[in-house]
Amino acid sequence: MKEKTSLVRSLFSVLCSLLIVICSLSFLNCAGMATSAEEYFSIGMAYYDLGKYEDAEKWLNRARQADKTYTASQYNLGRIAFGRQRYDEAVKIFEGILKKDPDNITGLRAAAYTRIRMGDIDAAQKHYARLLELVPESSDDGYNHALVLFAMERYGEAEEILAKYPFAMQENKDIQLLYARSQGRQNKVEAIESFSKWLSVNSDSKARYEYGQVLEHHEFYARALEEYRKAHTDIASNSVDPPKHDIRFAIARVLLIAEAESSAGVTEMQEAVNDGFKNIEAIEELIGRAKVSNANKNGLRTIADNLHREKFAAEEGERRRLEEEQRKLDEQAAEESETNPEADS
Repeated sequence: MKEKTSLVRSLFSVLCSLLIVICSLSFLNCAGMATSAEEYFSIGMAYYDLGKYEDAEKWLNRARQADKTYTASQYNLGRIAFGRQRYDEAVKIFEGILKKDPDNITGLRAAAYTRIRMGDIDAAQKHYARLLELVPESSDDGYNHALVLFAMERYGEAEEILAKYPFAMQENKDIQLLYARSQGRQNKVEAIESFSKWLSVNSDSKARYEYGQVLEHHEFYARALEEYRKAHTDIASNSVDPPKHDIRFAIARVLLIAEAESSAGVTEMQEAVNDGFKNIEAIEELIGRAKVSNANKNGLRTIADNLHREKFAAEEGERRRLEEEQRKLDEQAAEESETNPEADS
């Protein structure tokens, strides 16, 4: 009830502001006085607060004709375009601000974020790099820049930037996790401590799976198995990143190496396949590893051969389905040609 009352009051306040500005504007026009760009801007922002974006655009476009209100009007026009998912238009506006004022921090942030939405991470990275030159103490901008670098697979640079914010890293779990992941993607042994520290107070199945991968890489097989099994138990059955069967494959891989004399790895591999694992190349790569016993290699070959047969059968079934569809289309075309001879001519 309190939230509803507060919302009504906010809307009433905005409406009052809009009415005052419009009345003032009407008075000035009647008195023959020139209307200022600031007043256009005030009306535009009042409409913006009401969510009336078309009216807001109209008044902000008027306001941006003056130097005083150009940047603020441009920025808010960009916000409107972004909010309506017109990203090409939004980035053109934000980067237009930067052409006039290359060091505009608000414009840089908006342009960088819009570029991310557009999937242009190279351009976003350049904007964030400039931001950090201007405000090197901003951990939020540093985190966003590191995220972009991580997406570009420039993991060392991402780690280097995050390391500049030790105090923020102590308090911000997102920064901590990205730091651990950046180290992990480089297979740094330091990632073990970073992941362990994060997981001691946080829970995330994907992060635990990545922690297991780091442990496995550095041959801490018992600990890797423990983390993989926890991740497999906790992760949702419909997870796609990673799929649950990928975690089961990782468990099988560790068992095949760490418990080479046992058949547990082959059993686990078959369970992974039953759950949906179909990566034949990954299984064949394990067959070629020296640490896998000959007995287990034979078991893996059987699994791989079965997958090859399933793949062939599926491809053959798809080929026949397409041929049948084409046959029906040809028959339909022939029937239409017989009933309507003019169609051929």
